[in-house]
Amino acid sequence: MSVVHELSPGWLLDHLAFINKISYELHQHHEPCCSKSRPTSVHLDSLHMDSVSSFGASATFVPSTSKPENDDRGNCEMFIQKYVFRSELFDISKPYITSANHKECQESKEKEDLVNDVKKEIFISINGKKRKRCVAFNQGELDAMEYHRKIRGLILDGSSQLIQEGLTSGFLHSCSEKLNKCSEPITLPLDTCNLSELCEMAKHLPFLNETELQTLQLMEDDTSVTEQDLFSRIVENTSSFTKIITLMGQKYLLPPKSSFLLSDISCMHPLLNCKKTYDVIVIDPPWQNKSVKRSNRYSYLSPLQIKQIPVPKLAAPSCLVVTWVTNRQKHLRFVKEELYPSWSVEVVAEWHWVKITSSGEFVFPLDSPHKKPYEGLILGRVREKAALLLRNADVKELPIPDHKLIVSVPCTLHSHKPPLAGSPD
Repeated sequence: MSVVHELSPGWLLDHLAFINKISYELHQHHEPCCSKSRPTSVHLDSLHMDSVSSFGASATFVPSTSKPENDDRGNCEMFIQKYVFRSELFDISKPYITSANHKECQESKEKEDLVNDVKKEIFISINGKKRKRCVAFNQGELDAMEYHRKIRGLILDGSSQLIQEGLTSGFLHSCSEKLNKCSEPITLPLDTCNLSELCEMAKHLPFLNETELQTLQLMEDDTSVTEQDLFSRIVENTSSFTKIITLMGQKYLLPPKSSFLLSDISCMHPLLNCKKTYDVIVIDPPWQNKSVKRSNRYSYLSPLQIKQIPVPKLAAPSCLVVTWVTNRQKHLRFVKEELYPSWSVEVVAEWHWVKITSSGEFVFPLDSPHKKPYEGLILGRVREKAALLLRNADVKELPIPDHKLIVSVPCTLHSHKPPLAGSPD
């Protein structure tokens, strides 16, 4: 289960358990060998494990053999490889900013006390001399401070309750109980995720018309699928077992009964051609920010490009639309005041993901002026379709509570969000 504890403020989640609950089992037929060896544990240094966005993680598998009933293959045996996510990727025992760095946060906290006083005087030292200068905060900084002031108590009190419950149950462990792990950070030899490069590659592929963009169903033991076959089309695994695909030399596990579209945002035709609608749509846009610009890790989308995502055509009646948003007030206002209205989506709630260590500390000090230990989710309902659906007296739409907390230990991989479902079943 993903939910470890549920209290009135929200939920404490176990992200790792949610991933491993999914049946990542590869089933392969092979002829039995003369000598049978014992099952062994094999460690893969870099194996990506996601159907839509790569986990970029390594896994372990334990092979075993069994002979299925009514098998037309005669003496063929079933070789099963079961994959699990590396637990080290969620072993965050120390905050990203330690107590040694906390002095800077406390000194700059006075900045937040100036919401009603735009200017302050500070002293800076240049060549051994001190001079006084006046610093003004821009409107974005003032908005951010005011937003933090409003939700600070909610984040602190609600998280404390859920963290205490986790410590009491033993799901979380105090740092004194894990002293060795807390003192030495773990370095993992991980390969980087290449999905952004794959999507960039998709931009330069020849345009395919609608007849060529047919759904590709992965068949058993099908080795004829090439990398180019997987671009800009729906790829489905309709079987009850995991399938493995290779892209740019890296292996990806596709869970049973799942599908994906690997393409640039401008090529959404294959998804629309399926004529399917969805009850829940979760969006995690690549928001523009200074960190992304500096690292050049991936391309970001402009507000206009995000608006062009065809959510109205993909949404079922009363569809719930969930958008992950950074703490930048410009982005929050855009989603609430521009993006959702353009999709005929009504804002119904705002939730907060609070990131903690395995010992129950915030990964960043709560009042850090640079990075906060929380991110936001904006939840909305498709307004027009919901109104039509509610005309049917048999349909009752459950209310969505506002300002709920999702508290979890984050993955060390970049921008890996926690599950929003209680269980993958």
